[in-house]
Order: sequence, then C-alpha cells, then structure tokens
Amino acid sequence: MKVVILAGGLGTRISEESHLRPKPMIEIGGMPILWHIMKTYSFYGYNDFIVCAGYKQEYIKEWFSNYFFHTSDVTFDFSKGGEVTVHRQHSEPWKVTVVDTGLNTMTGGRVKRVRDFLDGGAFMLTYGDAVCDIDINKLYDYHRANGGTVTMSAYNLEQRFGVLDIDENSHVREFREKARGDGGLINIGYMVCEPEFIDYIEGDSSVLEKQPLETVAREGRLVAYKHTGFWQCMDTLREKEKLEALWSGDSAPWRIWED
Repeated sequence: MKVVILAGGLGTRISEESHLRPKPMIEIGGMPILWHIMKTYSFYGYNDFIVCAGYKQEYIKEWFSNYFFHTSDVTFDFSKGGEVTVHRQHSEPWKVTVVDTGLNTMTGGRVKRVRDFLDGGAFMLTYGDAVCDIDINKLYDYHRANGGTVTMSAYNLEQRFGVLDIDENSHVREFREKARGDGGLINIGYMVCEPEFIDYIEGDSSVLEKQPLETVAREGRLVAYKHTGFWQCMDTLREKEKLEALWSGDSAPWRIWED
C-alpha cells in the first residue's frame, strides 16, 4: 500500500526555518521530519511513498537523490582520476516518488494530483510536519473492520485543529474547523483512504479538511481511530525545539525503530 505525505505548504508559522527549505525538510536530530515520518511507516512495512511537494520542491528531490551517498562511508582517490569507493552502504527499503503538486495548490488538490501514482488502490495519507508513535498496522486493521471511506486518527489535545464529533460506533458525525472554546478530539492525519475518496476532491482549490472530509462525514463514511499515545506537530520554532530536545535526550516516543 502506498503512503501519501503532504509536503507542499509554505510553513509560514515556522518561517525562521521554512524560508530556507520546505517545512517537512526541517531537521530533528540531523534528519528531516519527513524522514522521521517515513521511518515510522517503514517500521510497519510500508515502504512505497508519494511525497506531494510544492514549495521549494527541488530541495526534497535533491535530498533524496543524495541520500544513499550521504549515509555511506566514501573514499575519493584523486590520484586515480577521482575514483570513488563506497565502503559502508546504508539504504532504506524505500521507493520514493516526489511529485510537484504546485506552489499554491490546496491540501485536497495535492492528493488529487497524485491520483495516477496510486494504482487505483487504498492508500495511507498524512501530513509532513508531525511525528507520532501510532501503530500503523492497528490503524489499518481498524479501517478494514469499520468499512469507512476514510479513517483518520483522532487525538485529545487542546489546540487549533479540526474538531471531530464522534458517535458511539466511532463514526464521525461532523468534521469542522476548531472554534474558540472547543475541546475534545482533533484530526492528526495518519489516515487510511479508499480510492473513491479522491472523487470527493473537486480540484486544486479543495482544502482536504473542508469539503472532501466534511462530505464524507455527512455520509457517515468517516471513521475515527483514537490514538492515545504520543503525537506532536512542528508548526512553530518552539515545537521544533521541543522535538529536538526529546530526540537529543534519547526520549523521543516516536523513535520505534532500531538504528
């Protein structure tokens, strides 16, 4: 199953870093947060990624093109015309497709633009700016058991994200933007989508969290998977510093893989 990662936004709330590179490429522990997200999926056997790029998309392509080289030990022998010998090779079992989905395309539109790369099957979908210790296999099993068009991960956090009104059967009755005074569960991404979900997206101007997901919710086809572990977005410099401190202190909950 393919994993679609939204990585095309401008990242204006963390402009201290994002004016140099896309927000998903801002580093935690010397590696982009995008890499951390992919390592989580890879731990559970999901290794086929589609990165929906936009702002500074060339940075993402260049990083992946050099990944193998930068993670290996190399000898440059200039006495032999610049001969290069790779001594220690490290590579992930990943297939990564980076798609330029446009500079100003909205989140829903970015998903629709990669339709031809999805092979017509169900797919994973998440945001490229948050890490989590979610069990991807349990998420997928929950999706299959409940038969929804979309299963999104829900988290109890007092912040500024889309609010979910969930019934006793874990179906989302309403999906809406968070208003002042709201509490309850929020959408943290880590979704599983059936292929027909893309038909709900009208075009480049479609915001994923608006018309597409709101329509699926009204039809009773949006299911919530409640995550009770760790989740943290990297929307501000303060949040980046928090994640960096967890990583450098060997206490990063999302680090479920072995080196």
